[in-house]
Amino acid sequence: MDYSKFETYDFESTSNFYLSYGHKGRGYQSHWHSYGEIMMINAGDTNIYRVGKNTYDLKPGDFIIVWPMEMHSVVDANVEDALIIKFSNTFVNTFFDLQKIMHLFRHLHMIKAENHKELSGKLHETVQEMTDIFLSGDPEREVKCCMLFMKFMLTLLDYRSELVSDIEGEQISYTDDVMQRMIMVTDYIKHNLTADDLSQNTMAKMAGISRDYFSRIFKNVTGKNYSKWLNMIRLEKAAELLSQNDISLTEVAMFSGFQSISSFNRVFREEMGMSPRNYRSLFVKK
Repeated sequence: MDYSKFETYDFESTSNFYLSYGHKGRGYQSHWHSYGEIMMINAGDTNIYRVGKNTYDLKPGDFIIVWPMEMHSVVDANVEDALIIKFSNTFVNTFFDLQKIMHLFRHLHMIKAENHKELSGKLHETVQEMTDIFLSGDPEREVKCCMLFMKFMLTLLDYRSELVSDIEGEQISYTDDVMQRMIMVTDYIKHNLTADDLSQNTMAKMAGISRDYFSRIFKNVTGKNYSKWLNMIRLEKAAELLSQNDISLTEVAMFSGFQSISSFNRVFREEMGMSPRNYRSLFVKK
């Protein structure tokens, strides 16, 4: 495997918002990360991306959205001219309303300019504002760009009825009370990965709902079943710890909540495509 293609930018520990462009090459292997990405296609006759199990063929002016912790890849695209907005999941989780919007559009991945001309125009204006501010060197550029990201999300909400046909899969909305219960549980897990009992039964009791109902809601809200999501949260923590050379692999596994080094190695390799040791080597200064 060519490890040079694996994404190692330590985004979330440095910023809530980042904007990039000019990446070389037309392909990028399947990967995931805890932050989200919005890509605006600017040029090229062929721009093919994959998110989850679906493949998207985009044209200049289109958007593709990758929500936090979604597997995705660049199949064949003009990445060099594409504009990539990276937003922190931690930032989104700070605002209950943003979390609700992300839930509503979790199964929306592509916005075609030709199908949504007015919406696309407004989104392009917002992205252009982001770009101008981000590249200006403004000392307050992060907070200003985060405010524009919220404007981007609110614009999607304004056009929700128009986007219904573009949202893949079953669309289910929950009351604020149910959403708050789920957010309480997921926040608890993220901050207590070494807790003795993070079973689905216990988390359902914490949320005050039945296990079966919890399971259905959880998958719809997060996009993954409970065990899959929990493993990915553990891996997110492990990836953060592996960038620190003063922590042993056994300690990384323990602090991430894995019960054994063997299960840690197995899950890490299955999801990340390499061993924890090889992942750590990406951060070694040469």
